[in-house]
Amino acid sequence: MEIADRNKYDILIVDDEPLIRESLYEILRIEGYRAHMAQTAEEALEVVGSQKVDIVLTDLKLPKMNGIELLIRLKQSYPEIEIVLITGYGTVETAVEAMKNGAYDYVVKPVNDGEIKIILEKVVEKKEILGENKDLREIVAETYPAYFGNMVGVSDKMQKVYHIIESVASSNATILVTGESGTGKGLVARAIHERDEGRKGKPFVEVSCGALSETLLESELFGHVKGAFTGAIKDKEGRFEFAQGGTIFLDEIDAFSTGLQVKLLRILQDGVFERVGDNVTRRTNARIVVATNKDLKSLVGCGDFREDLYYRVNVIGVRVPSLREKKEDIDLLVAHYVEKYSMENNKKVVGVSEEVRKLFMEYNWPGNIRELENAIEGAVVMAQAGIINKHDIPNNEKFLISSAAPVEGQTLKKVLESPERDVIVSALDECQWNRNRAAAALGINRTTLYNKMKKYNVSFNKPGQP
Repeated sequence: MEIADRNKYDILIVDDEPLIRESLYEILRIEGYRAHMAQTAEEALEVVGSQKVDIVLTDLKLPKMNGIELLIRLKQSYPEIEIVLITGYGTVETAVEAMKNGAYDYVVKPVNDGEIKIILEKVVEKKEILGENKDLREIVAETYPAYFGNMVGVSDKMQKVYHIIESVASSNATILVTGESGTGKGLVARAIHERDEGRKGKPFVEVSCGALSETLLESELFGHVKGAFTGAIKDKEGRFEFAQGGTIFLDEIDAFSTGLQVKLLRILQDGVFERVGDNVTRRTNARIVVATNKDLKSLVGCGDFREDLYYRVNVIGVRVPSLREKKEDIDLLVAHYVEKYSMENNKKVVGVSEEVRKLFMEYNWPGNIRELENAIEGAVVMAQAGIINKHDIPNNEKFLISSAAPVEGQTLKKVLESPERDVIVSALDECQWNRNRAAAALGINRTTLYNKMKKYNVSFNKPGQP
């Protein structure tokens, strides 16, 4: 990251040796920083209490109060100030211990000018990122109220999604949410529920239809009576009953068999159903939101989805954009997930380096926001500094391949093959390595998928399995 204006950063040098103190002062002034000096820890506390200080560069060994005690006092009263310790060889262990108490880093005497410059640049980069993240959070907070929950984005496409949510939330109309895997369709359904004043205090029930067999799905949705099938040892309430007065979200609606489509159509039309094995008709007033990553109209044309059901579920449509369509939201999403996973993992990570940001912007994100979130979570866990660097990101090869320029003599066909392989692997991963489902998700037949897997040397087994 290029530091635009070092002159806005105030650095306090604390050292009782005049030669070292004044030498560091000159170095910092030449580099463009605003430098200040103090001979003792007590004097340093007076300076910090009377004027703006961003960074403290202090010797570990000081008369009376030492550098460790100064560090603790500063972190208690001014946690935003970053502290770098100067130590002798014999006290490196103490300096490392000080870092656990909040010091940013340490340098060993004799002080190397280049090392000091590099450390200070890293400290300033961290502060720049913290400032940018704060500005981004303020933009989101001012522009969009909290009822949108975990959805983050200021792009025009996301503003359109927010507007539709606000418009339809208080209605009883069935909502069809479409978009690629990993775009956040579940978050949209949740936001619709929470925005509805009459339903937000009632159950929000989510069903991943594609993860269940037809028999299990029917039982989960409608319930069953004792003896309805092998293993039905007692009556069971279905999700439509449990969601009374609230919202039921049916994800992967395309997974419904023809028989279940008929039953869903009946609920949408009349609000009635029967438990499996029962002849008692029951009613539900649950608000229904459905989602799919498939083109339902194409499935209607193929005879895999009922036309009358399609028009019933498609009363109001919400399309969630892919991440590659709204890359202007990447900075906001990164800041959001860095903060989230730093808190969950008790880490002090504040953002990503400019190099990582560039890689993220150039990458195509076939797995969308879910892929970005997973990348950030892994990177936060691996990060050893306050900023995520390229080597902190698990499986970072895909970002490097995606952003690499074609080498001399490489054909366009070869350049395009790497992203296609990434998309195939991502689809297989999303579908738990089920090749039939992956082929359907990619919009190709199974034979084509097999041939491409062979071509790109993609394993036919899920990674980690023999």
